[in-house]
Amino acid sequence: MNKTPLTVNGAEALKAELHRLKTVERPNVIAAIAEARSHGDLSENAEYDAAKERQGFLEGRIKELEAKLSNAQIIDPKLLDADGRCVFGATVELEDLESGDTVTYQIVGDDEADVKAGKISVSSPIARALIGKYSGDIAEVRAPGGVREYEIIDVRYV
Repeated sequence: MNKTPLTVNGAEALKAELHRLKTVERPNVIAAIAEARSHGDLSENAEYDAAKERQGFLEGRIKELEAKLSNAQIIDPKLLDADGRCVFGATVELEDLESGDTVTYQIVGDDEADVKAGKISVSSPIARALIGKYSGDIAEVRAPGGVREYEIIDVRYV
């Protein structure tokens, strides 16, 4: 399988979620199944069915997180030496040439993307337009509303 890029913070968040699922959620579901089982007839026991369904979702998420972490290529943006180039993990300040608005985004993995927090996925149209560019360059982003142009004001590795 291909390695999936992930920032250090993204990997820590996935590890924390995995730990919580294994140490808190899994025991809670096991206890709920045991409790529902103690009520007798399993064929008409909605609590038992709900607990088993929750267990299925939980185990699926645990497997998904373990797979993501095992295939992750963890990148620390602070250790990057890209000579001012936009790369995975970089924090980029942009100016919208049409409106004059400035925005700052960090280019992160798909699982850690959160536009409201200023983190965009490396596979998003804007990140794909930025990758490889330098401060002062113009990036043309093909969006559903048409082509937008952004000037790269600053590239930081934090």
